[in-house]
Amino acid sequence: MEEGSALDRVVLSILLCLGFIVVVKRKYNIADSLKKNYWVTLFLIMSLFSVLWSDMPFVCFKRWFRMLIPLIMAFVIATEVDPFKAIQSLVRRTIYIHIPFSYILINYYPFWGRQYGRWSGALMWVGVSSQKNGLALLCMFAIIYFSWTFIKRRDGSETKVTVYQTYVEIFIFLLALWLFLGPNHTLTYSATSAVALILGLAILFLFKWLRKFNVIPGINVLTIIIIMIIIYGTATPFVGGLMVYDPSSTLGRDESLTGRTEIWSYLIPYALNRPILGHGFGGFWTDAMREATSSHAHNGYLDTILNIGFIGLFFLSMFLIANCQKARNLMTQDFNWGILWFCFLMISVIHNIAESSVTSISGLMPTILLFMMMSFTAKQEVSDKDVGLTRPLDPSSKV
Repeated sequence: MEEGSALDRVVLSILLCLGFIVVVKRKYNIADSLKKNYWVTLFLIMSLFSVLWSDMPFVCFKRWFRMLIPLIMAFVIATEVDPFKAIQSLVRRTIYIHIPFSYILINYYPFWGRQYGRWSGALMWVGVSSQKNGLALLCMFAIIYFSWTFIKRRDGSETKVTVYQTYVEIFIFLLALWLFLGPNHTLTYSATSAVALILGLAILFLFKWLRKFNVIPGINVLTIIIIMIIIYGTATPFVGGLMVYDPSSTLGRDESLTGRTEIWSYLIPYALNRPILGHGFGGFWTDAMREATSSHAHNGYLDTILNIGFIGLFFLSMFLIANCQKARNLMTQDFNWGILWFCFLMISVIHNIAESSVTSISGLMPTILLFMMMSFTAKQEVSDKDVGLTRPLDPSSKV
């Protein structure tokens, strides 16, 4: 893991260069965008400086540099005529390719599409992902997106491109649901993703129902909800388990959350050893540490503390809170996109309690949030220009 993949470096470096060329040719103001999304900028700066006190600075720098790729791609999307349509096209293509391809790998190329538990030997479906929870997260993402799409189409807010588009999407939706249930075909195959999926769908339908009465939850209410989840998720590993209510038995899990509490108790002393600045971005997870515990902390908030300390967690939390506030503002302009954004944010912060799904701006869910944020900024700039063009002139002014 410390060495990395030479092939990945080449491919991603080419993508980074191509993306940067597109952004430059389109004359996008990168500095202005970073200034308006300053929590992203501060998180990147903090992560970069953490390389200085890491035990393996070169590895940390490579891992930090990789974050620039989704950032540049977010700029590319923001330069499109309609950034949100660009995101929709990107999401659809991602789902259209990865869900069927995962099925092919699992059923016809098991060496690539399946894994077996390190200690239990249990069969796990991974598909195009690197482990089972990654595939479950991808399927959850697809299910929520298609549910949102079907609701929009039913309301008449979206028209299908072709006659057979809805049938194709229903097929992929059912395929994603089938993969989500795992080899045993149970909802509790990936318990964390199951909880996040249920809550995400509940929020989606709740907001659509409230919309009928012209009710949109206030920005302060939504912000408090996100803050409370972040605080809860951060405290969970330090208290040794879920607080208030533990659904483990309902989901077919033991009180250790499938060994997570043991991993947390092992990692907490390392986190408290460098609580303010951490061990450097990506600097904690050496090959030796992965061999001793697991591939990650199974809690994104603890993972962030281990890497860049509580200061880094603060910047990451503000990035998530900024997403919440901008999603709420978008609801007043484009309600459907606003609730989709907030649903993705909610499942991200919830999934992050028992999995390390949001520890930087790279990865499936944080990248989508980053795309949404940059696209919203670009859309606001266009709106401001339109307002400026249509604003009546002051009679006393000289032309």
